[in-house]
Amino acid sequence: MKREKRYWLRITEWIFNMGRIWNLEAYAGQTALVDELYGNLDYRQLWEAGDQLAEAAGGRCLVFCLCRNSAGLVLGYTAFLNHAIVPVMLPGSMEQEAVLRLVEIYRPQYLWLPLERKADFTRMDEVHESYGYMLVKTGCERTYELHEDLALLLTTSGSTGSPRFVRQSYENIRANTESIVQYLELDHTERPVTTLPINYTYGLSVLNTHLYAGATVLLTDKSVVDKDFWRFFLEQKATSFGGVPYTYEMLEKLRMTRMELPSLRTMTQAGGKLDGRLHEMFARYAADTGRKFVVMYGQCEATARMGYLPPEKAVEKKGSMGIAIPGGKFRLMDGDGREITTPYITGELVYEGPNVTPGYAQCAEDLGRGDERGGVLYTGDMARFDEDGYYYITGRKKRFLKLYGNRVSLDEVEQMIRERFRVQAACAGVDDHLYLFLAGASGEAEIRSYIIQKTGLNPAAFRTVALEQIPKNEAGKILYRELEQYYRQK
Repeated sequence: MKREKRYWLRITEWIFNMGRIWNLEAYAGQTALVDELYGNLDYRQLWEAGDQLAEAAGGRCLVFCLCRNSAGLVLGYTAFLNHAIVPVMLPGSMEQEAVLRLVEIYRPQYLWLPLERKADFTRMDEVHESYGYMLVKTGCERTYELHEDLALLLTTSGSTGSPRFVRQSYENIRANTESIVQYLELDHTERPVTTLPINYTYGLSVLNTHLYAGATVLLTDKSVVDKDFWRFFLEQKATSFGGVPYTYEMLEKLRMTRMELPSLRTMTQAGGKLDGRLHEMFARYAADTGRKFVVMYGQCEATARMGYLPPEKAVEKKGSMGIAIPGGKFRLMDGDGREITTPYITGELVYEGPNVTPGYAQCAEDLGRGDERGGVLYTGDMARFDEDGYYYITGRKKRFLKLYGNRVSLDEVEQMIRERFRVQAACAGVDDHLYLFLAGASGEAEIRSYIIQKTGLNPAAFRTVALEQIPKNEAGKILYRELEQYYRQK
């Protein structure tokens, strides 16, 4: 009990004094944000406007944030965290009905939303407005406890309207932010451009780390396939961007490696395993042009990042997600709960570190719960390591089917299709029936024959389904649940 009290006193001092998550005052003369609509905001403006917003909110409470990659959203997010107000990060495009359903479940005191969403919430009273965002009062009373460590609620990558959130603590965010800043060697000269939604754990970590380093964040909601994105990139002299595997698929089609991007220093990748061909292509491009290509591994349940591949190893260790971040530790466990110590043996990846989050929330009452993981996360990913200690993700623990008695990894089959045929593919199904979902492919029969040959299994086990596109969420991850309609019996 004394230990918990001492810990909270340390966190309280950190939040309310110079140890806030972001010491915005330290970079008062530096540009913090460049917003295409609202122009530049320096760190002093971000700090002072944040103080005004926090005062309007009136102290520790729960706030739903409808997120856009904009100055107003960043202002609210930083103000809330730096003043012990708990933000819940939701997609800016979330439908009114879904938002109100979550309001009923969690009973937040406020919504922080873009002005263009005002018409959806006219029954709520506006109490503050700043940089294209407004704070509205929901009228909900807080009859539940907010645990003293609770800093933030974030959706997992596969959920947008689900009531389940990941609970993140102040210590989680601080530890993960400092670790990422360290291994990416970030400083105030960085100018990252947003390529991912800020409500997505990867996109949020880009924001967290660069504000911590005093950098200038270039804010845009435009996609990499939009010409105006690249105009903004060049005008603002962006130094880095991040992307999920789908981002890099698009960059290949755009022939990004042939573009003149003199300011570009670093490319990062996370959000799923990049196929080996693309990994090698971008790693060699970076090596040949004096840039960095950094593959990373993470989950929302570990705040953001757990592993990274040092850029000098990007070519040599193609396909690897690397080593544990500073302050973290990996190990592999076999099916009997024993640690695997021999290279090239597959097991479940387990991570340990201060960035492992306390647990989930599915209702308001869960917000008073404490740490349920003890700093240890069973990731659900299957992996192996090589003789140098570099880890390779091989698939998800639950992403396996039994086909006529043979255990088959759906992720490995997907990877084979993408690398051989360079098409968008997803694999799903039930035991004895594996469905190959293909988008933009005309050779379904050829692909099916190839997989049958590679696996050596009964052809009756495989089906192909042609789709216009593979369903994905805003972070580019496949929505496997939407594919169930093609094989689940009704």
